[in-house]
Amino acid sequence: MTKMMQADHPGFVVADYAVFAVTIIISLGIGIYYAFSGGKQKTTSEYLVGNRQMSILPVALSLMVSFESSIMMLGFPGEVYSYGIMFWLSNAGFMIALLLGTRIVVPLVHPLRIKSVFEYFELKYKGREVRLLGTTIGMLGYVFYMGIVLFGPGTALEAVTDMPYWVSVACVALASVIYTSIGGIKAVIWTDVFQCLIMFMGIFAVLIKGTISAGGPKRVFDLNAENGRLYLFNFDTDPTVRHTFWGLVIGSCLRLISLSFNQSTVQRISSMSTQAKARKVMFLTAPAFFVTLSLATLEGVVAYAYYTSIRCDPLTSKRIQNPNQIIPYMVLDIFRNLPGMSGLFMASLFSASLSTMSSGLSSLSAMTVEDYIKPFHNLSDKKLTAIAKLSVPFYGLLSVAVSFMIAEIPGPMSQITTSILSAFGGPSCGLFLYTVFFPWSTKKGALIGTTASVILSFWLSAGKNFSKTLQRSPWATMPPTDQCYLFQNTSHFINYTITTEYTTYQTTEAIMDHQHEGLDKFYALSYQWVGVLGILYMLVIGIITSCIEGLPKSKDIDVIYVLSFFDQFFPFLPKNLRTKLYLGVPFEKREELLKKVDKGFMDYEAELLPTADTELEEKDEMSSKLEVSRNGHSDDDETAKDNDV
Repeated sequence: MTKMMQADHPGFVVADYAVFAVTIIISLGIGIYYAFSGGKQKTTSEYLVGNRQMSILPVALSLMVSFESSIMMLGFPGEVYSYGIMFWLSNAGFMIALLLGTRIVVPLVHPLRIKSVFEYFELKYKGREVRLLGTTIGMLGYVFYMGIVLFGPGTALEAVTDMPYWVSVACVALASVIYTSIGGIKAVIWTDVFQCLIMFMGIFAVLIKGTISAGGPKRVFDLNAENGRLYLFNFDTDPTVRHTFWGLVIGSCLRLISLSFNQSTVQRISSMSTQAKARKVMFLTAPAFFVTLSLATLEGVVAYAYYTSIRCDPLTSKRIQNPNQIIPYMVLDIFRNLPGMSGLFMASLFSASLSTMSSGLSSLSAMTVEDYIKPFHNLSDKKLTAIAKLSVPFYGLLSVAVSFMIAEIPGPMSQITTSILSAFGGPSCGLFLYTVFFPWSTKKGALIGTTASVILSFWLSAGKNFSKTLQRSPWATMPPTDQCYLFQNTSHFINYTITTEYTTYQTTEAIMDHQHEGLDKFYALSYQWVGVLGILYMLVIGIITSCIEGLPKSKDIDVIYVLSFFDQFFPFLPKNLRTKLYLGVPFEKREELLKKVDKGFMDYEAELLPTADTELEEKDEMSSKLEVSRNGHSDDDETAKDNDV
C-alpha cells in the first residue's frame, strides 16, 4: 500500500476485522460439522458427490458461486471502470452457455453416473490416453484459475490495509484447504450457500451506499452517459478490436460452453438423484448467474460516477496500482463513518474467493482419484478417500505459487482470466464437442487435435500477456483529478496531474496510429477470441485426422457416449427429418440402452446397502472393482468375480 493511501484512508478498524474473522470461522465450522456428520466422509461417493442425494437449491447456489469469485467481485467492476459498460454484454454469453449445458452435459453425463468428467473419455475411446490428456489440461486450467482467484483478495487487502499480499493469499488458501479436505462436497456446497448470502450483502451494500454518495441513480447514469461510458453496441467485425458485440456475446457463449463441461459442474450434476433435478439446477443457475454478474458490472458504473462527482480518480492519481483495487478503495471511502461495513465487503470478497477455491480443490481431488489413481491401482475405497483428502493441500500450494505469477500481469482480472484460461478452456471444450457431437470421432483425432489446439492457444495466450512490444488498449475517459488531496504541495500536485493527463493522451493517440509488427500481429487478436480459436482449431484438426485415419462404420458407434446435434438443439424438426440427419448412426436406440445401464446400476446399488461400517468398506471395495471391470482394466479372474457379484 502506498504512502498516499495510508495518509488518506483510515483503513480497517476493530469492527471490520471482527466481521471479517467471523465469516472465515463460520466457513471453517461448516467443514468441521460435515467432517463428523452423516457417513463422516469415509467413502468416495459421499466425499465427492454427496451420495447423489443433494437438494436442488443449495446445489444451484453452489454452482453459481463456484464461478463467481474475486474475478467477478473485483475484475468486472474494474473492467467497467476502466473501459465502460460494453463488457456487460458478455454476461449474456455466460447465461446462454449454461443453458446450452442443459442440452449437452446433463443428458450425457448424469446417466453414466461418473464422478470425474474425464472418465467419460475413457468410456468413449476405450482407452486411457485421451482421458489422461483431458485430465492434465483440465487440472492445469483449474490450478491457474484458482491462482487468479487468490490474486483478488491479495490485491484488495493490499489496497486498503497494511497486510502484505502473501498473507491474504495464504489465509484464503489455508481456510479453503481445511474445510474442503475434511468436509468433502457437502461442506463445499453448504459453505457456498452461506458465502453466497455474504457476497450478496456486500454487493448490495456497495451499490446502495455508492449510489447515494454519487448523488442518486439518475446522477450515476447521467455522469456515465456524459462521458461516453454507456456505449453498448459495437458491431465492428475486426477481430483485433478489444470489445465488439460479436466477441462479447457470440465469443463468450462459445468459449464458456466449457463451464458446462467443468468438473465442478459435473460433480454437482452427479450429486443429484435424477436427470430432471440436474436439469433444474442448470436452469436455476443460468439466470441467477446473469443477474449476479450484472450487479458486479453495475458496481463499476457506480464507482465511476462516485469518483467523477468528487473529482478524484484514484487510478490516474496513482493512489491504487491497478483497476482491480478500485472497489476495495471506494468501500473505505464511502463507509469510513460506518465501522464494520468495510469488513463486510471484504468478507464478501473472501467468501466469493473461498467458494471458488473450495470447489476447485474438491474437483481436483476428484480428478486425482478418478483419473490418476483408480485406473492404475486397485485400492480400497477407504484408501482412495484418504488420497483425495491429502491431495487438497498439494493443489492449494500450487495455486498460491501461480497467484504470485498472476500478480505480474497488468489489466483487469476479467481480461487476465479470459486470456489465460482460454489456453486451457479452448482445447478442452473443443475436445468435448468433438467427442460428443461427432459420432465418428477417433482416439487419434482427439489426441492430435487437442495437442495442436493446446500449442496454438498457449502461444497466443502467453504472447498476449507477456509481450513487451504489444500496445495495450487505452482506458476510456477517466474521472478528473483536480480535487484530489495534496500530499506535498499544490504546485507539485498540479504539475503531476498535468503530466499524467498529457502522457495518457499521447499514449492513446499513439495506440490509435500504431501498426502491429511481427508476432504482435497475432497477439493483437482480442482476448475474447483466443478460446474460440482454440475450439475451432481442435475441431478442424480432429475431424481431418479422423477422416485420414478412416471413419468407423455408423452402425457400430456406441450411442450411449454421443448425442445427436439435431435432437438436442433442433427438437422441433420432424422426427423423420432428424432420423435422416443421423446419417446411419443408431441414435434411436440410445434411450433404451441407457435404461438398461441405469437398471444395472440400481440393482447393484441395492445390493450394496450398508448394515455396518465394516460391511460398508467391503461393499465399497467391491464397487471399486466393478467400476474397474466396467472400464475394461481388470484381469480375467477379477472380471469373472465381479460379474458374479
